[in-house]
Amino acid sequence: MIDFSAFSIWINLAIFATAAVAVWLAGARITHYSNAISDKTGIGQATIGLLLLAGVTSLPEIGATVTSAATGASAMAINNLFGSIAAQVVVLAIVDLVIGRKALTSAIPDPMVILQGGLNVLLISIVAAGMVVGDFPILGIGAWAWICGAAYAFAVYILSHSQGRKSWVAAQAGQIDDRLVDQQAAAEKKARKRHGRHSLRGLIWRTAGLALVILIAGYLLARTGDALSNQTGLGGSAVGFIMLAFATSLPELSTTVTAAREGLYTLAVSDILGTNLINVGLVFVVDFVAQGEPVLSQADTFTIFGTLLGIAVTALFVIGMAEREDKTVLRMGLDSVAVFICYAAGLAVMFFLR
Repeated sequence: MIDFSAFSIWINLAIFATAAVAVWLAGARITHYSNAISDKTGIGQATIGLLLLAGVTSLPEIGATVTSAATGASAMAINNLFGSIAAQVVVLAIVDLVIGRKALTSAIPDPMVILQGGLNVLLISIVAAGMVVGDFPILGIGAWAWICGAAYAFAVYILSHSQGRKSWVAAQAGQIDDRLVDQQAAAEKKARKRHGRHSLRGLIWRTAGLALVILIAGYLLARTGDALSNQTGLGGSAVGFIMLAFATSLPELSTTVTAAREGLYTLAVSDILGTNLINVGLVFVVDFVAQGEPVLSQADTFTIFGTLLGIAVTALFVIGMAEREDKTVLRMGLDSVAVFICYAAGLAVMFFLR
């Protein structure tokens, strides 16, 4: 494995900047392809966001996490995995700020997104419970890791069987709000025209190629970001933690900003919530690859608090989606403002836990 800390700061900066540009451009393009695949297959955007877009943007994290676990750094793998969950949700607040027209949570017409949010809270709570009480091995893998793997499979099953079921409809002042559905359909139609000429097979090949770009460039982002945080003396500071967290979240930021600007709000939110569900499922993979005691038993106070912070900010967004209040402050919905405040307060606590 390449030791990026052996390179000079300038070489790492050049690699970091090049990888960032590659991730951003690939993420923007793959968002359009994901929408076209959704249209051609009839799979809903919430499901495409959960399985395809979230899976692709998670590739760098999967690669870095599995590599760390296989090389004996399983504690670091689990710390990185759950130390950044809250940062992923903050990406949604950033997207809310970028679109600026209305509160992001008031513009989502698909009830599956609330279901995804609720499952996020449930599954991340399971991980936090395993960290607090400790784990013990069953067939070489931690019992809580088995539970995490089963819980992720259960979440995917529930979401796949909920596609197309309008368990509730968006309303405004007690009246069904058809505008959101019409706006979503119009946005999908507009995005469809860009890549409608491509066959499904062609779209899949293009998506696979961009996924490879995101895997390699995203992995370089995470590794050089870690090296830079140490080389600049910021590794143990709150600034270093934020820089590294958002460096690894850049693929999600690129895809969600692109989707939101196109009016594909369901796809944008499902990408983030799907990524965090994958993080829970990865606990099983990390425990399978790692040697020694179960990985959740190795979680420190910093990681446990980061996991709890992820639950808190996710719950705030779920509340926002349920309430659907379109009031904004500083171009953001009130729930996004609450997420920023909660995350900033959490970082202050985490600074003293490092």
